[in-house]
Amino acid sequence: MIKRFDPIEGRNAEIIETVMACPEVQSLDESQQFKVRLCVEEVEENILCYSGSLWVEVYVGIEDNRLVIRFSDGGMEFDPLAKEDPDINAKLEDRRIGGLGIFLCKQMMTSVNYHFENGCNVFTMKLAI
Repeated sequence: MIKRFDPIEGRNAEIIETVMACPEVQSLDESQQFKVRLCVEEVEENILCYSGSLWVEVYVGIEDNRLVIRFSDGGMEFDPLAKEDPDINAKLEDRRIGGLGIFLCKQMMTSVNYHFENGCNVFTMKLAI
């Protein structure tokens, strides 16, 4: 499935539910679906809140026994993977704000990747199935 959402403002829940309704995601067990939902919510929220893009295109498919979810947007270039992982062992009051969602994606998915191509941010998550 490839679907473009334009505009994206106010459509976060719709985008997440569209991904979750894909047959590729529906075929996963409950634990894997939980991981997918959490990571899709995090990536989509980052795009909505920080990229400045008016649109997002989402690809969901199976490649080499992995669920692949790819987000492309036309916002300002930003690599969320370049940010240092949060110190999850630090006291709550000593922790810096931000980065926990992408950290969780890196922990829950088999792989995550970012690149900037043709004026677009491209964030890809893969989950072994």
